[in-house]
Amino acid sequence: MAKKQFKSESKRLLDLMINSIYTHKEIFLRELISNASDAIDKSYYKSLTDNSIVFNKDDFYIRIAVNEDERTLTVSDTGIGMTKEELDSNLGTIAKSGSFDFKENNEAKDGVDIIGQFGVGFYSAFMVAEKVTVISKSIGSEEAYKWESEGADGYTITSCTKEKTGTEIIMKIKQNTEGEDYDEYLDVYNIKSLVKKYSNFIKYPIKMMVKKRKHKEGTENEYEEYMEDETLNSMVPIWRKNKSELTQEDYENFYMEKHFGYEKPLRYTHVSVEGLTSYNSILYIPAKVPFDFYTKEFEKGLELYSNGVLIMNKCGDLLPDYFGFVQGLVDSADLSLNISRETLQHDRQLQFIAKKIKEKIKSELLSMLKDDRDKYVAFFESFGRTLKYGMYSEWGANKETLQDLLMFYSSTEKKLATLDEYVSRMKEDQKYIYYATGESTAKIDKLPQTEIVADNGYEILYFTDEIDEFAIKVLMNYKEKEFKNVSSADMDLKTDENENDENKNENKDIFEFMKEALDGKVKEVRPSKRLKTHPVCLASEGELSIEMEKVLQSMPDNPGNIHAEKILEINTNHEMFGKIKNSFENDKDKLKKLSSVLYNQALLIEGLQIEDPVQYANDVYELINN
Repeated sequence: MAKKQFKSESKRLLDLMINSIYTHKEIFLRELISNASDAIDKSYYKSLTDNSIVFNKDDFYIRIAVNEDERTLTVSDTGIGMTKEELDSNLGTIAKSGSFDFKENNEAKDGVDIIGQFGVGFYSAFMVAEKVTVISKSIGSEEAYKWESEGADGYTITSCTKEKTGTEIIMKIKQNTEGEDYDEYLDVYNIKSLVKKYSNFIKYPIKMMVKKRKHKEGTENEYEEYMEDETLNSMVPIWRKNKSELTQEDYENFYMEKHFGYEKPLRYTHVSVEGLTSYNSILYIPAKVPFDFYTKEFEKGLELYSNGVLIMNKCGDLLPDYFGFVQGLVDSADLSLNISRETLQHDRQLQFIAKKIKEKIKSELLSMLKDDRDKYVAFFESFGRTLKYGMYSEWGANKETLQDLLMFYSSTEKKLATLDEYVSRMKEDQKYIYYATGESTAKIDKLPQTEIVADNGYEILYFTDEIDEFAIKVLMNYKEKEFKNVSSADMDLKTDENENDENKNENKDIFEFMKEALDGKVKEVRPSKRLKTHPVCLASEGELSIEMEKVLQSMPDNPGNIHAEKILEINTNHEMFGKIKNSFENDKDKLKKLSSVLYNQALLIEGLQIEDPVQYANDVYELINN
């Protein structure tokens, strides 16, 4: 029979289908299995309107066969089949989809989802095959036909014999090249793996004869090989089952099988949504931080399925970055896929699902916080930093979502507490939510600035993550209560204001001299309203705190000129102030050294580097010996 030419800019378009649309050659198997599933679906649909057709689900399946000697891989189905005209029309015209036509010409019935609507999936076979043969017998027909092609040069259709209705696609696999190993598509274990990866939840059995070994009867150490018909796919995905049928163990086993994590998850939720956009989802909150979670290599996202067919391993658009730790999957028939079904077109359905998933994750976390606090604390110790970065990013756009999920160590509770819990414990006269910053809770406990706040009976939140204060600056307030750093210059605490003002006026010349001696390193030197037992501390004015300065200075791209406006506070009730006064009256050079030492000591308390450690050591030595 004469060879026919493809009906659509033959060579150029077929080259595009084979070489440009699909990023991974292994996708071809997913496409052919999906087409086979469609063909069985069409048989089912026909049976609903044609009483002469009996649809017995047990008689319908997909079969894969490997012949290493002949280098062929065959995918066959017991579906609706194709007539000669349909072979010519569907396979002779690239981007002509029989599934799309079928859907257009028939009103969709419940339970019938036709995946292959673009008409290009079949041609992905040419990525791995030098020749493709299709043998098909249409439902209700006595005739069978064979379609054959070696690529863009065209195809032939001839009559042939086939006992049962359905379609066989026989691929003559290419020979290996220097850059490509085509033998892997003749490897039974690899084929099984690809089916598991992409088509595990196709609703019809995918069968293959697999070679196995067993003990030879009557022997102890001898084995014999035999062939067994094995079903490669699970068919009914766990997320489409009724929740009442599933146990906690089922969900945890699925988590392990999918390699979402190596320990049981802290929590899971199973979501089924019906509406204009329908989807099923299972979401997991891991127990441990993945080893690469805080690296650039970590890729967030949920597995994305369309009608049980894997579309994307990691769909990042379904999760905001601050919930990037969540593992799981989404399956929806309502997504707009691109032509290769490998990636999504950004559309309202995807945005709707992402929004609902975000709301569900927050709801589950709040529920865990309320009902199982120990688990939530364990979660927050692992992933709390991610939530804080989420608060800080996008200029605080996510604060309504995240503020109730945050926890900080409490000075009174001696454990993690939420902002809501802090506010509920605030004293009647308390204006602010007080916090202190430092490398650890132990170091914060020793900060001079915390003394007067604690003496007033106020709870302090300890910020030990570098992101904490940045996040709180974005939040600004919680339940109309502003945040106040205990190192802030304007503390507004219960002190004797008159005594402090008198002290400041009386010793004005001393403080001015110390400020000049420090040569622009501080904005002001003044008597402290907050110190009790310590001689000196630093306070800051403006939006940039001392801790924020430390964080910014530690960054690789730090410009070096970012500094907080520092104020050196002196405890006028400490014995050190007597030495300051004496030096001012009798030895101003000594006071210069004393001012420098006290300033450097205040820097050290804050964890900041001193400018000249050698000079600092010499000044201390001289002061000790005088």
